[in-house]
Amino acid sequence: MIKNYLKIAWRNLVKNKVHTFINIAGLSIGLACSLLIMLWVQNELSVDAFHKNKARLYNVYERRYFDHKISGQYNTPGILAAEMKKVFPEIEYAINGVYNDNNTFMVGDKIIRLRGGAASPDFFKMFSFPLLQGNVQTALSSPLSIAISRKMAEDFYGSTQAAIGKTIRFENKKDFKISAVFENLQANTLEKFEYIINWDAFQIEHPGAKQWDNNWPRTTVMLKANANPEVFRKKITHFLNNYQTGQKKGIFTTDLDIQRYDQKYLYGNFSGTTFNSGRIEYVHLFGIVAVFILLIACINFMNLTTARSVKRAREIGVRKVVGAVRSVLIKQFIGESLLVTALAVIVSLVLLMLLLPLFNQLTQKHIGLPFEQVGFWLKLISITLITGLVSGSYPALFLSSFNPVKVLKGTLKLDSGTTLFRKGLVVFQFVLSVVMIIGTIVVARQMNFIQSRNLGYDRDNLVYMPVNGALSSAYEVFKTEALKMPGIKSVTISGSNPTIIDNGTVGVEWTGKDPNVSIRFVQTPIGFDFISTLKLKLLAGRDFSKDFPTDTSGYIINETAAKRMGYTNPIRQPLSLWGQKGKIIGVVKDFHLNSMHEQINPLILWSGKAENFDNLLIRTEAGKTKEALASLESLSKQINPAFSFTYTFSDEEYQNLYQSEQIVGKLANVFALLAIFISCLGLLGLAMFTAEQRVKEIGIRKVLGASVGSLFNLLSSEFLVLVVIALLIASPIAWYAMDKWLQGFAYHASIQWWMFALSGGMIILIALATVSFQAAKTALINPVKSLRSE
Repeated sequence: MIKNYLKIAWRNLVKNKVHTFINIAGLSIGLACSLLIMLWVQNELSVDAFHKNKARLYNVYERRYFDHKISGQYNTPGILAAEMKKVFPEIEYAINGVYNDNNTFMVGDKIIRLRGGAASPDFFKMFSFPLLQGNVQTALSSPLSIAISRKMAEDFYGSTQAAIGKTIRFENKKDFKISAVFENLQANTLEKFEYIINWDAFQIEHPGAKQWDNNWPRTTVMLKANANPEVFRKKITHFLNNYQTGQKKGIFTTDLDIQRYDQKYLYGNFSGTTFNSGRIEYVHLFGIVAVFILLIACINFMNLTTARSVKRAREIGVRKVVGAVRSVLIKQFIGESLLVTALAVIVSLVLLMLLLPLFNQLTQKHIGLPFEQVGFWLKLISITLITGLVSGSYPALFLSSFNPVKVLKGTLKLDSGTTLFRKGLVVFQFVLSVVMIIGTIVVARQMNFIQSRNLGYDRDNLVYMPVNGALSSAYEVFKTEALKMPGIKSVTISGSNPTIIDNGTVGVEWTGKDPNVSIRFVQTPIGFDFISTLKLKLLAGRDFSKDFPTDTSGYIINETAAKRMGYTNPIRQPLSLWGQKGKIIGVVKDFHLNSMHEQINPLILWSGKAENFDNLLIRTEAGKTKEALASLESLSKQINPAFSFTYTFSDEEYQNLYQSEQIVGKLANVFALLAIFISCLGLLGLAMFTAEQRVKEIGIRKVLGASVGSLFNLLSSEFLVLVVIALLIASPIAWYAMDKWLQGFAYHASIQWWMFALSGGMIILIALATVSFQAAKTALINPVKSLRSE
């Protein structure tokens, strides 16, 4: 019996080649999209989830109360881990660490600049980073010990065995001994590093990490197996009360809290009182998109299958007359659905293999097809069964319900409820498609808004160079020589990359300050010509100048800082930063110090010393950047030969701030186009169904004198009505969803009426193009042919 069903199913598929192709194409594209999203979601959820002790690993973060606001940060004092380990018996291991330093290493004549960090000795005891050489107990036990990656070992020494025990020159001022070599990090690791140095050595280079009031490193703890995280969370809440000077003086309040280490990637945005949002929102969003695209594909199957119902009605009638019961017919049609779905799954896997490289390039991932994993095949089988049952259930129930007497007499008519249900499915498809189109337009407009907005400084032709080695002491020589070279307009120096200035402090005093309010200022030291190099606009006062020796105690503030201080005329007004008294010499127009997700903070610029600076800023002449970079490389090799020449462009750094949004925008474009394509297949299915039902009506109308144009309008208009209904339903849904998304930006574009009009126009044109062929074909049919049986 099963063999017979399969034969009949296969014959039907082969007999109706166009119908079969459209059905399998719609399902396979929908399945391929859903599987791509499933793999992406799995990859997102896997970040940092590979650690053996992940259930006991927690980041400690600060919840700060000041300026009538609550904020959260992962930055903590660099001595917090050691102190917490002494005080709380629940902690088995604890570390402080930083992972985003860029430093230069030298072995012989080989010089490489690498990204890495520093951590306490418990680092490799807590995390599952396999050691190829060395052991977890001694990997970071000495102040001069360093653990390096396999790649770093092979680059410098040729092999991991040759690297162990060797010394390596760090920043041309200190030699570290390689005590361990760890395996190259997995792609699904949040923190990226090629080396880890001992925490004591880091604190020697950065004494600020030893201060309770200086929040910079991260703190991570591993609780004992029997420890209760909720009890521990409550115990540490007010731990810093007796350690931080600001809290003792009542300037601000800081609480401690914990978050599972493997949740930081997905829940990295602070909202309310915890880190509870972030990339997880995109995971949820695309998970819903995957389900919707698969639903659209299933709806297509229903529409296209029932569109063929008239041609299979006699077959069903004959089967019922010779004794087939409804349950047997349902099983047959469900079996046909599962066969089509199985074929679509095979096609979707081929599509996956073809599309995955492009998808990885788009999402900047390293996702592979996990054919070797049993779980993948179980999920694939589950998706096949669910898709087959969902897409085949309605056609099976619908077709098996035909009355054999009416069918064989040729008097079968479909009730209005059946037609309404099918039209409702098409409306549902287009609602989803319209929401995705409007969402795509809003995301694209916001990205354009970010790119075109005046930041308050000019990021074009602006190059950043790290201040390392001899550049710190020889900066003036470097600047003098660089300005003589072709293509270079101006040179300055600063303590922060202007794209992200986020070194906060509440240690600011001024005349008339309210003692009951603590305001967080961001600050950075700058050199001469900083304002002219960035092309900032001075609203009052002047820039720092060598002509004024007292500028060493002067300050430049932005508009927001002047407003928060309450100064109407800030110039020459007293200001104290960390107890260093001085006067305000200039006010600059507000410029964006960070991404547009955040409001512009009050800013203080101060005149720093050589040890305060980390970045060289070079303005090149338009069209001469390549020439300028060649000049800078040559000069850098002369003045700083022990360090490789490295640089970044300001506009690239700015783009990196919105990497997630750009990826989401590209994915939204792709999935919106695919959703529209699949929805149009569904509309085509409804057009085919309508044509089958109305072929005799059209024949009679033509005999009575109806023109082809009037018949075309008759057949097309009802489909356009469905699209308009979808537009009316989708527009408020899209507005609500995108307005909520835009609220994540402190500065954003507005949602305007033309976005909905453009989406509506696009979807109507696409829908009209989809149904026009079938409508024209039906309108042109010879009435003699359609009325022959009468």
